[in-house]
Amino acid sequence: MSIYLNRETRVIVQGITGRMAQFHTKDMLEYGTNVVGGVVPGKGGETVYGVPVFDTVKEAVAATQADASLVFVPPPFAADSIMEAADAGIRYCVCITDGIPAQDMIQVKRYMMRYPRERRMVLTGPNCAGTISPGKAMLGIMPGHIFLPGNVGIVGRSGTLGYEAAAQLKERGIGVSTSVGIGGDPINGSSFRDILEQFENDEETHVIAMIGEIGGPQEAEAAAYIQEHVSKPVVAYVAGLTAPKGRTMGHAGAIISAFGESASEKVEILNAAGVTVAENPAVIGETIAGLM
Repeated sequence: MSIYLNRETRVIVQGITGRMAQFHTKDMLEYGTNVVGGVVPGKGGETVYGVPVFDTVKEAVAATQADASLVFVPPPFAADSIMEAADAGIRYCVCITDGIPAQDMIQVKRYMMRYPRERRMVLTGPNCAGTISPGKAMLGIMPGHIFLPGNVGIVGRSGTLGYEAAAQLKERGIGVSTSVGIGGDPINGSSFRDILEQFENDEETHVIAMIGEIGGPQEAEAAAYIQEHVSKPVVAYVAGLTAPKGRTMGHAGAIISAFGESASEKVEILNAAGVTVAENPAVIGETIAGLM
């Protein structure tokens, strides 16, 4: 199966005429992703690499039956773009944009909660690398060639550490079912728990790799969920063992402000939940291979 993305997923790119959006749209098309449209207000009727551009997401969905969106919109307008996608009936949205104000993301989450669960759009990000189901579709900015199709599900706050895990697995001939970046901002669309539930229910995913970092309660919440609901082996790595308390490190959400938010405390909590924790990023692949 894989989660969220497959060969039939019909993708639109919001902000497609921007320089970086064009670069990654080309990359996604070459990977085989079914990119059916783009959205930029005022530029409807144009094309980017043969992909038609529409003025609104509703127009794009009506014309292409798109069910997934990639948001490449500057921070001041990104929240409105996410809500526009939800309003137009998009089922899965990835937001790449970094630097969206926390207040805007609170508004986005409140807006999405208005919809019944069965109609509610799934959002990953912002400030994430995207999602890839290797050999099927890529929705984001990751280097697709390092992902081998297989049975390991990857979920991480750090995009580059997710790449590292995938590259180490490929070296060992081990592939990935789906890799999901949830983003490193304090307020994001989906949590570890949300993605773990999807992987637990996915027949193609046999082992789960979770890439965490300092700051926030997500890893602790994930540990509680794993202990109660996850039957598959889980390998975790938590970045930031040497991070000083009170200082933001890397992502906006990577700051230790309470008990359970340091890397060492998260490792302790995950170990207690039966999760196998890799000692350092260089042995993530080796640790997963050992479980398989």
